Amino acid sequence: MDLQDYRKQIDEVDSELLRLFTRRMEICSGIAKYKMQNGIPIFDAARERAKLADLYERTDEEMRSYTNVLFSLMFELSRLHQKKIINPSTELMRQIESAIEETDKCFPENALIACQGVEGAYSQLACEKLFTVPNIMYFSSFEGVFSAIDKGLCRYGVLPIENSTAGSVNKIYDLMMRYDFSIVRSVRLKVDHNLLAKKGTKLSDIKEIFSHEQAINQCAGFLSGLKNVKVTVCENTATAAKMVAQSERSDIAALSSRSSAEIYGLDCLCASVQDTGNNYTRFICISKKLEIYAGADKTSIMMVVSHKPGSLYKVLSRFYAMGINLVKLESRPIPDRDFEFMFYFDLETPVYSDKFTQLIGEMDSLCEKFKYLGSYSEMV
Repeated sequence: MDLQDYRKQIDEVDSELLRLFTRRMEICSGIAKYKMQNGIPIFDAARERAKLADLYERTDEEMRSYTNVLFSLMFELSRLHQKKIINPSTELMRQIESAIEETDKCFPENALIACQGVEGAYSQLACEKLFTVPNIMYFSSFEGVFSAIDKGLCRYGVLPIENSTAGSVNKIYDLMMRYDFSIVRSVRLKVDHNLLAKKGTKLSDIKEIFSHEQAINQCAGFLSGLKNVKVTVCENTATAAKMVAQSERSDIAALSSRSSAEIYGLDCLCASVQDTGNNYTRFICISKKLEIYAGADKTSIMMVVSHKPGSLYKVLSRFYAMGINLVKLESRPIPDRDFEFMFYFDLETPVYSDKFTQLIGEMDSLCEKFKYLGSYSEMV
């Protein structure tokens, strides 16, 4: 036989598999209706274990690993199909649909917004890009911003979540596990770090440089070229500029924005000292209330998967099967749980699509804990 003969045989087998799979799912529909009428749970762990054990014994040794994967997936699809019949619309999906209906069609031009830092911070610049006339309230920490949203002190909060050079802002992801909020929009901001000092100060005079940890990481190449200069981390780039301006010392400098130089009356000793010119920071705008504005084509979720082999793969394979593009995956350790992690996902999927509805309906059955963070659009 040649290759075409083998392919013809494969096609015949695939046709039979498709017919049998369709028949199996039709039977599952009947099972779902029976379970619904009799109050029986969808998942029967003992039944699945017994089935897998029986299939294992009846399969040749070299095929056992494949058979286990195939039928585990088949059982999972059967459960999802039954769940869709018993619960065609989840409570979360109803909340999302309500948010789409009740949210204003246009993003607000003015609001009270919580930011970390002081005047001149990059978060302020992000606010001015997101809102036409922002009313900004500053807080000393990222947690202060989350707390202000949680307590209803501010309608929105703007927070940096990742940088194209230095990576994720881990403190933000850790705080996400502790607070209830929704992401309503995001924005990418071009970031240029400048070395700022008091007027009359020369680069050769500098003995210590202050800035935020992320900015320091983004300027590692420039800083490594400076000899005998101490680098000190502080809570914000604009705070560093303000501290330099108010200090009596004339041998210190700050890595900060050009707007901070104007605000605090500092000279720019070196401009754009970040390691790469293509340096962007992504900021998220959060709110206490779930708001979904027109054009929402990105969704963020968090989940904890079971501590078993293949648990994360099941989730990732579902994104692949649905044709949903995963644009970010972040993991953070869960406090008080050894070697267990919370996973954060950014997905490209319009909130109005059937894929999104199916995704939301399936997530609870794929993980131990699931949290929907919002659907939104991103400004560039």
